[in-house]
Amino acid sequence: MRFDVISIFPRSLDGLLSVGVVGQACEAGDISIHLHDLRDYTDDVHRVVDDRPYGGGAGMLLKVEPFVRALEALRPAWGPRTATALLSAQGRLFTQEDAVRYAQGDGLVLLCGRYEGVDERILEFVGEEISVGDFVLPGGEAAAAIVIEATARMVPGVVGKYESVATDSFYDEARLGAPQYTRPPDFRGYKVPEVLLSGDHARIGEYRAREAWKKTAKNRPELLGLAREQTGPAGGKGGDRG
Repeated sequence: MRFDVISIFPRSLDGLLSVGVVGQACEAGDISIHLHDLRDYTDDVHRVVDDRPYGGGAGMLLKVEPFVRALEALRPAWGPRTATALLSAQGRLFTQEDAVRYAQGDGLVLLCGRYEGVDERILEFVGEEISVGDFVLPGGEAAAAIVIEATARMVPGVVGKYESVATDSFYDEARLGAPQYTRPPDFRGYKVPEVLLSGDHARIGEYRAREAWKKTAKNRPELLGLAREQTGPAGGKGGDRG
């Protein structure tokens, strides 16, 4: 799978995306990451990418032309199932479901905002506008790294053991993952739950499912309502009742 990032600070992503499973996946050829400087797609000697907003207001906006030129110049390298997205605090919230969807395609192109934002007309040239949370960042580079790492994990072969992915929080239902423990079994009186040391896989499975829902109720109680919508009143998958 191919990832492209268009940014005025592309080198800021070099270190983060060259380590861990993402770095290993790049070395193995499972994914490729291409960083592009937005200023390379300007047409003036000063390589200007921003301007004042019409109607007044504080700050500067990134211009639409350099982004569109970048998209057009890079398009020949993309497969037919390549998704494009603008990273923006005004976008729809990025989810694990999106990561799975992107990973099933040929590639993902991420446009990084900066300053006060981006000329709204860029949305005519990209597939969607996404956000990584209800907060504002100085630019989209950190958000791009989050989206790439989340998506890359879902690409076949990137994570060695598939069960590591299948038990993730949010993977197949609206709940968090179960608590996890490793050695030592007793640390300063804080003990690993006995059931996890029992070797009884049926009990362990039941324990993990129960504790996952308890953790969800504690840390993300709003997900419980979403889970009920997904399963429906009778325990099956919900849907139109017409």
